[in-house]
Amino acid sequence: MKAKKVLFVIFTALVFALMLAVLELNKNTLLGFILAAALCAGFCVLHRLIVKKRDKWFLRLASWVGWIALFSGVLMLTYPPVQSVPATEKSGGATEVVTVAQGKLRGVYNGDKSVEVFAGIPFAKPPVGELRWREPQDPEPWEGVLNADTFAPMSMQPQDSPVIDSLTHIIGYHDYELTLADNCTRPASEDSLYLNIWKPSGKAEGLPVLVYFHGGSLKTGQPWFADYNGEPLAEKGVVVVNAGYRLGIFGFFASEELAAESENGTTGNYGLLDQIKALEWVRDNIKAFGGDPSNVTVAGESAGAACVSALCTSPLAKGLFERAVLESSTMASVTPPHSFRLLSEAEDAGKETLERFGCRTVEELRSVPAQELVGEAENHHHITIDGYALTETPYISYMKGIHNEKAILHGYNSEESGPFIVFDRADLNNYEEKVRTYFGSYADAILKLYPAETDEEADRNWAKVFGAVYFDYPHYCLNRFAVQNKIPVYEYVFSKDNGRLGAWHSGEIVYFYGNIPDGSALYAERDRELSAQMLGYLSSYAHNGDPNSEGLPEWKQNTGSDSVMSFGDSTEMIPEREHELFAILDLMETWGR
Repeated sequence: MKAKKVLFVIFTALVFALMLAVLELNKNTLLGFILAAALCAGFCVLHRLIVKKRDKWFLRLASWVGWIALFSGVLMLTYPPVQSVPATEKSGGATEVVTVAQGKLRGVYNGDKSVEVFAGIPFAKPPVGELRWREPQDPEPWEGVLNADTFAPMSMQPQDSPVIDSLTHIIGYHDYELTLADNCTRPASEDSLYLNIWKPSGKAEGLPVLVYFHGGSLKTGQPWFADYNGEPLAEKGVVVVNAGYRLGIFGFFASEELAAESENGTTGNYGLLDQIKALEWVRDNIKAFGGDPSNVTVAGESAGAACVSALCTSPLAKGLFERAVLESSTMASVTPPHSFRLLSEAEDAGKETLERFGCRTVEELRSVPAQELVGEAENHHHITIDGYALTETPYISYMKGIHNEKAILHGYNSEESGPFIVFDRADLNNYEEKVRTYFGSYADAILKLYPAETDEEADRNWAKVFGAVYFDYPHYCLNRFAVQNKIPVYEYVFSKDNGRLGAWHSGEIVYFYGNIPDGSALYAERDRELSAQMLGYLSSYAHNGDPNSEGLPEWKQNTGSDSVMSFGDSTEMIPEREHELFAILDLMETWGR
């Protein structure tokens, strides 16, 4: 009997611990933990008073089933609420009132009052109702003083459950924290065309401006992510702006019907047009925040960098910025490997979506609730050649010498492929097949360049080749165009390992923008030193187009497209590592022909 009692206690404790783990991973409210504890206590009392005395198996089963059923109810009852994100973690109070074209607004100081933050400023009308899948319209003026102390909702996008998000931080980012402070979900809405501004505290004028567009495959992402928070860069005298833009089907749905109803004949690039609208707002209003509208740098990472690449050759973006920063993506190769498709392909996908929803016209599709459409993101997340925002591919424009930027800072990470091949690993059984499937008649050259005799070599080589095709090579193309067009160009490769993302895709962002958490044990002294250097380079580049400044290792221009700045265990210029592979890709892409 004692053994049965001990087993009962152990099993009950394990079940209760599992429930607490589920509540924590699911980010349920504190009430959920209290109710779960009450359920456990109630179950133990019930078991002792009723089940144990009668000792019937069906009563034991009923008690366990009842406990689990009631816990399911607790999960639903205490599901994490939707909470907006404050403009800064520790508010130092309200700022002075600032006046822009649409009205007056007031932001908040950060904790030490070194930076003023203005969050959730509308730069366009909400693209809802009849404005869904139309070019962004000028924002409406407002009465009184707008309190710009909270970030606006993220653009409509597929969202993982809190449990999946928690597991991502545990397994992928390795930065999960046990806390009740984040037991909530974040709002998403079609009404998301808002921007955020960080500026040095006090009166200023003529400051450089950096406008950042987030990544996320044009399907996901938000402007408030901590890795690219603008406070550290603002402390270095830069006005930082980031902006939301339409994603997925809301930003990149294409239809001949939509092109016909547009006075500009455009369709399929609404998210890109949102970014141009944000840049126009910056041009017209950034002086009010101490910024210089003639000294704007546009920056982005991943799909955000693909957008920057498009902005660099868009006729609509001409004159809206001086310089560009592109992290881990460009559209400069002959056929961009991601975030791009032909208009005919986009329109075909649009027709298929209409059919899936049983709609005969776009007008009918406009009446479908956003929450029902959000799952179409996978079918609509590509920039296209619409004849308006983009009249031709960036490759063709660059070949003609047409571009908007006057300097480029760009680069890629040494392990870009990491998150993309987690479920597509290579071994000796499939390595050659993978190479031949992608490279066709050029496969023998690739296999000669990257031979594999072990599973480990096959896996490592496939990761290198995948990363090079999708990220490294397009940057090589962009660098050659910068040299050809005689503009300053600075290229890097980020290779610093750490306890978080390391040199995987997006791992460099937290370094460039100076946002390594103070107390994080995932980063060592060298990481913090490197972040200070990278933030310094980015600040100098935003100021005058040259990343170099006193105290930093010299970053030479990549005028031969053969040397890059290494951001790793050391900060130094190194030879480009993949020229032989790039030569094969040039042949595949018919580069220059």
